[in-house]
Amino acid sequence: MIDIQFIRENPEIVAEKAAQKGYKINVGHLLKIDAERKKLIAQIESLRAERNDYAASLKAGKPTMEQLERGKAMKHELSELESRLDPIEHEYVMLLKAVPNMPLDSVPIGSTEVDNQVIKTVGEKTKFDFTPKNHAEIALAKGWLDKERAAKIAGARFVYTKGDLVRLEFALWQYGMTILGDEDVLQQIISDNKLKVSSKPFVPVLPPAVAKKEVFEATGRLNREEQTYKFEDEDLWMNASAEHTIAPMYMNEIIDEKELPIRYVGYTTAFRKEAGTYGKDTEGIFRLHQFNKLEMESFVTPETSLNEHLFQVAIQEYIMQQLQLPYHVLEKCTADIGRPNAKGVDIEVWLPSQNMYRETHTADLITDYQARAMKTRLRRERGEVELLHTNDATVFSQRPLIAIIENYQTPEGDVIIPEVLKPFMGGKERI
Repeated sequence: MIDIQFIRENPEIVAEKAAQKGYKINVGHLLKIDAERKKLIAQIESLRAERNDYAASLKAGKPTMEQLERGKAMKHELSELESRLDPIEHEYVMLLKAVPNMPLDSVPIGSTEVDNQVIKTVGEKTKFDFTPKNHAEIALAKGWLDKERAAKIAGARFVYTKGDLVRLEFALWQYGMTILGDEDVLQQIISDNKLKVSSKPFVPVLPPAVAKKEVFEATGRLNREEQTYKFEDEDLWMNASAEHTIAPMYMNEIIDEKELPIRYVGYTTAFRKEAGTYGKDTEGIFRLHQFNKLEMESFVTPETSLNEHLFQVAIQEYIMQQLQLPYHVLEKCTADIGRPNAKGVDIEVWLPSQNMYRETHTADLITDYQARAMKTRLRRERGEVELLHTNDATVFSQRPLIAIIENYQTPEGDVIIPEVLKPFMGGKERI
């Protein structure tokens, strides 16, 4: 959630920036409910104080019938005020949660992902002296994928992944965790990109794959219609990305400033409905209902969060460069960054079979939007308590597997192993 005081002071800006992100909110109605809520809370607090003072004054001696009646009247009045506050409080919270995070002024204004801006292109598009195949054709020929048997077991858009493709996927996870745990490599990335952030490594974590509804709502990540599955008869929703259950780790906690940044690299299987997907996106492993993800999550001070975001993007670029995959970097527009984001960056890799760049990584600058609802705070060295900031970014999903298969394919239908992954593949040159 964003700060209600900011909304009170900047109603026009909030309405304008929400509209830029594609959210129609009634700021006037929110502020009306806010005013009613404030008035009722003031009345309740005043009456509680009066009632406490009155009760204290009666301790000496036995109260008279008149005094008892007055006490009952005050209790009844307080109960009525509290019952009036309950629905207003509920509406207030729902209206406030509906307000998206404010995009930074640097975020391009746009109405669809078409308005995202390419800010960097790295590497030459892969060229072949033969007709390249798509990843699904290669993987099926190799026996790496079995969708038919998976459909028999779980339905469409699930898959059995087998053999060397499984080994290659695990090599990616191992490589990613090695990079994020190596302080020397992180310091080199920081120096190369002239960033002012700590070189503190990321700690590996295996988070839960499910969370309660209130947790998803606090992080701004609950999307019932498009992506999130729910357990029947239980208050549990399956995560659609690893950071969804890493970000709320410190709900209702205060963290000492000296502990920040806290950085995690988390692995989990993710689940998405992926409503409305069709065509090439349903081939192979490009867009499944179940897939694996390795994610970065950082808890930082407000003054370092933008640099932390840039640091996470720099790590993503370093990994893609080490894999020698051609890619470009997108600054996402207001309509595409999502409700919790103040800024978002995507990395898209070149896929020869589609003759276009497709998304492999995303990086999100969340500022204090999640922390406010999660009540995750930091205690400054001077003692003040305030909200911290959160950042998240992809290390690897299964998309880079697709890019490796397609960009490293041979005329024989084999796949050359990228140099940096060979130590994690038992030294194999190709699969």
